[in-house]
Amino acid sequence: MELNQINNTTVGPGKEQERVLSIDFFRGLVMFILVSGIATLFHQMVEQGQGGALIAWIDKHSNHGNWFEIYFWDLIQPFFMFIVGVSMPLSLSKRLARGDSWKQSFVHALKRSFWLLLLGFMLGAKDDTYYLTNILPQLAFVYVFAFLLLQKNIKWQLAVSFALILISDLLYQFWPVEGYNMPYTPDHNFGAWFDTVTVGHLHPDHWVTFNAVPTCAHIIWGICTGKLLMTNLPQMKKLLIMLSTGAAGIMAGYLLSPYIPMIERISTSSFVIFSGGWCVLAMGLSYLFVDILHLRKIAAFFAIVGTNPIFIYIFTGVGGRNLLSRMARPFTYRLFSWGGDTMINMATIVVVAFMVWGICYFMYKRKIFIKL
Repeated sequence: MELNQINNTTVGPGKEQERVLSIDFFRGLVMFILVSGIATLFHQMVEQGQGGALIAWIDKHSNHGNWFEIYFWDLIQPFFMFIVGVSMPLSLSKRLARGDSWKQSFVHALKRSFWLLLLGFMLGAKDDTYYLTNILPQLAFVYVFAFLLLQKNIKWQLAVSFALILISDLLYQFWPVEGYNMPYTPDHNFGAWFDTVTVGHLHPDHWVTFNAVPTCAHIIWGICTGKLLMTNLPQMKKLLIMLSTGAAGIMAGYLLSPYIPMIERISTSSFVIFSGGWCVLAMGLSYLFVDILHLRKIAAFFAIVGTNPIFIYIFTGVGGRNLLSRMARPFTYRLFSWGGDTMINMATIVVVAFMVWGICYFMYKRKIFIKL
């Protein structure tokens, strides 16, 4: 019955959907982790031999794992893609409710993808070398495709998402080009071949542009979750669906991993399903704490960052955080010089994180929302 209710949740003209604060919280939390620089604090503590085993463990999970390793930081991009998907049905509902046609909304999606791709290209380019592996161009590739599926039945959405994962795995397994037919070897797989014929070079850390295809599943699963949140199902029923689905995805990824290793850099099926499970589970936990238990004050702190995600990502990407650091350091140096360079650096990182939040708060209070 629940699946039918989700299937019957059409995104069309009608009453505008109420805002789900847990979505803003989840988006804001991910953005704050991504751009605040707090991860650097733990790294510096470990370098100075401070904090013990707990801080060392946090520091390890504040970085990408090696080729076959998966740490918390490897979930950040899936989280980002997923939460964009969650917002899409609610956003389209809002646009249609105010009188926009589907065609107008689609044109807006095309324009948004163009600007995401252009900004991603500029942020990832260095002289004659450029990469299309960071969040913005990857999102640009999948956003329009996901939009075309937005009003489809959830069964079709799920079928397409798993088909994309399967096609990707088959290409890696059976790609016949010599030198690029070793699916789980860095720079010698289908994704590496794809980059040699598209951008003309390989990424130094073995990321591949083709990741946009299998990880399109993350944004599609986000759409399915967003449509679930739009239903009239009881809150506890929605929560149960998200928690059980998330746990099932995590377990399925683990069960696949002995046969198809979890490798984020080429987004193998085991990794996509595993990380997708964490996405749904994290959304469920956010929904529990924010919309069911009403822990609104904590939620509001992070939700403020989530109101301008693209702006704050670009601001830090072009060196905004370094600028804030130079502004803060004269004060932290004089206040914390008694603790040496380590204390000064730690204090500066924390101050800059709150300066980033302060910029978001300033824009939020004045209703300045930078959107593409």
